[in-house]
Amino acid sequence: MTPSTIWRTSTISSASNPDPAEAPQSMLALRIALRYLLSKKSHSAVNVISAISVAGVAVATAAIVVVLSVFNGFDSIARRQFSRIDPDLLVTPAAAKVIADSDSLAAALEAMPSVAVAAPVLSERALIVEGGNQTAIVVDGISPEYRRAVSLDSVVSDGLIRDSLPGVDVYPAALAIGVAAAVNVNAPVIHIYTPRRSGRINPANPAASFSEIAVAPTAIIRTERMEYDADHVAVPIAAARSLLGYYGSEASSVAVALKPGSDAEAEAGKLAQALGPDYRVDTRERQQKEGFRMIAIEKWVTFMMLVFILVIATFNIISTLSLMVIEKRDNMATLRFLGATHRLVRHIFMLQGCLIMLAGGLVGIILGVALALAQQWGGFIKLGGDMTAGLALHSYPVEVHALDIVILAAVICLVAAATSQITLLFTRKID
Repeated sequence: MTPSTIWRTSTISSASNPDPAEAPQSMLALRIALRYLLSKKSHSAVNVISAISVAGVAVATAAIVVVLSVFNGFDSIARRQFSRIDPDLLVTPAAAKVIADSDSLAAALEAMPSVAVAAPVLSERALIVEGGNQTAIVVDGISPEYRRAVSLDSVVSDGLIRDSLPGVDVYPAALAIGVAAAVNVNAPVIHIYTPRRSGRINPANPAASFSEIAVAPTAIIRTERMEYDADHVAVPIAAARSLLGYYGSEASSVAVALKPGSDAEAEAGKLAQALGPDYRVDTRERQQKEGFRMIAIEKWVTFMMLVFILVIATFNIISTLSLMVIEKRDNMATLRFLGATHRLVRHIFMLQGCLIMLAGGLVGIILGVALALAQQWGGFIKLGGDMTAGLALHSYPVEVHALDIVILAAVICLVAAATSQITLLFTRKID
């Protein structure tokens, strides 16, 4: 009886009982690969190296899950912070500096079924002066409707935002915390200056080249957004128009608050189509697209760097497989004597490489998700230094996203496939 006959007879004789040997050669190769992987090796060093290979892949995978979850946490916090002072939609002129008749545009927008509030806003760079203190600011002319559109009152840390000050000839002003630190908020009057939009400059009287309004601080705003808290000052929109030399209903933009349950992206498309090419309609994400873009870039660049570390960890797998191939040389000869083809023998070690990679990846994903959820619920790792100065949080925020896990699993499968192909090269030589 030839070796190939013995091989066929051994598989046919077990037909009465379900067994992997009845399956195609790939199933038989998988069974033998699992046996090689789980069985005790003749040399203890091979066992240790195999464990190190799985652990290396697991640690790299867990690190990727945790880091991606931290980026997700910061992204979520950024979105919550932006939602506190950014409207659902912002309508701005496509080419002009201001909207000439913003009140009429706001009224037309409020007539739309999905819009709850539409309020004009007038913003411009200016200079605030109090005694010997002065600092560059962004003055925002707002209305009571705007405060409702963005819930501005919810970010007031001290005082009250007022629409007017009865009995005095000054305007109320709400100062961002950075501006409040630069001037004396207890001063009865603070002056805001901006260059005149029109008219000639008189070298003999430079002060005449500036427009001025007097304001009294009534509130301090803290949004926990550095770019806003550093230099913004909110005044009534009438005061801003007077300062900037606008005497109609001009505005830089119109803030739009949607009714609950509205889809911002869909409504932005509808408004853009209704308003035509003269206006641009931006959702909250597009208003802060640079910030969100930077978070996404940092996240995926870090992901690629960690994937590179994962690829390096697979070198241990390749060295482990080379040792296993050498150790199992006698077994390979036995399988060949029993009728196994060269392809089947090579397939066994290819699958073994995949199994080591997938086992390490699975353990790493489970470990990474467990660590991320523990941090999400327990907040064990704290933010140190000055990182908490501008944020109302004390521990690293994390969020596990299913899409990240799916992408990571796909990358692990690709690396496993590449590892198996490398294994095939030196297995072919030895076989």
